Amino acid sequence: MKIALLGYGIVGGGVYRIIEKRTDMKIKYVLDLREFPELGERLVHDFDTILNDPEVDTVAEAMGGLHPAYEFAIACLKAGKNYVTANKHLVSHYYTELTQAMKQSGVCLRCTAAVGGGIPWLINLERARRIDGISSLQGIMNGTTNYILDTMLHGSVSFADALAQAQELGYAEANPAADVDGLDIQRKLIISANVAYDCLLTESDVPTFGIRNITDGDIRTFTEAGYVCKLVAAALPTANGVAAWIEPTLLPARTMMAAVPANFNLISFVGENAGEQSFYGQGAGRFPTAYNLVQDCIDILGGAKGFYGSLGGRVEQGSHAHPYYVRTSAKSDWLDSITDHTLGDGIVTVPVSNLQMHDFMSSISGADPDAFMAGIR
Repeated sequence: MKIALLGYGIVGGGVYRIIEKRTDMKIKYVLDLREFPELGERLVHDFDTILNDPEVDTVAEAMGGLHPAYEFAIACLKAGKNYVTANKHLVSHYYTELTQAMKQSGVCLRCTAAVGGGIPWLINLERARRIDGISSLQGIMNGTTNYILDTMLHGSVSFADALAQAQELGYAEANPAADVDGLDIQRKLIISANVAYDCLLTESDVPTFGIRNITDGDIRTFTEAGYVCKLVAAALPTANGVAAWIEPTLLPARTMMAAVPANFNLISFVGENAGEQSFYGQGAGRFPTAYNLVQDCIDILGGAKGFYGSLGGRVEQGSHAHPYYVRTSAKSDWLDSITDHTLGDGIVTVPVSNLQMHDFMSSISGADPDAFMAGIR
């Protein structure tokens, strides 16, 4: 296998080091705008060098971002080159375009590292789909937010202090919006749900509420009530489509997901035959992510074709009803009508549609920018 590596940063460097120890594959090119003398003639700055070389059968992308990653991916797939990527934003945003280009060319598109870093989640979801229906999937898919929530719980610190610690350790970016507002986990859920249910969900189909407004007071209230708060992604089939959503979620303290520490991930599915299966590990990091990129290349060497399952069509957005904790200073007759009881500085609702609750929180964001909600299991 002759591989072209796009990007020689943290993950790309990890891919390079793993492949250098192997004899069944070779990196012929590394594309990067920067200079790396140690790469010698392998380093190129012109993508066309890779695209026009018939010896390159597989391209591994570790660049990130939408552009020029999308243009590179489409060009490679149309040219008949397998494409392996860790770029969740690219695959979730251009899911239809990429899978169609792959199908037309008869090559392989893989993104195992895009969901769960080093966790073998997507390939096991694909394996389950061969003989099983997926009743539901859920999980902690973002290590940064899990670290923040775990630090607030066990360190009794504010959100701002926990975020600062995450940034110091390199778990959170200087601008943490993609993590704390749930955009990163939304992209991972879109890919997972599309694979599990043969659908074409987009960002607008997946209501998302992050942890930016959670307080140490909320955490104390949850602890006293026997709950642990985690940012959870979930999806399941409904009578009229697929329901997928991301929100802070109150879990009974003794459950497995409530115990996930630090920056680890835990992702699970429930199969009609296999029952519940869970996958735990590092959701990011240089070598865990690089590990799954290289595993995808090995699968292609072993004869893997296509994507992770059937490529379905558009599926209607479904909803799921469950109770919520809501803390807000905004006045609302609707919220009053669904209130069951108070809890700390907030209230607990009767079961209500996740679509209705997310719409409500969006509608009051101007009147109360500090409002917070969490689903209750």
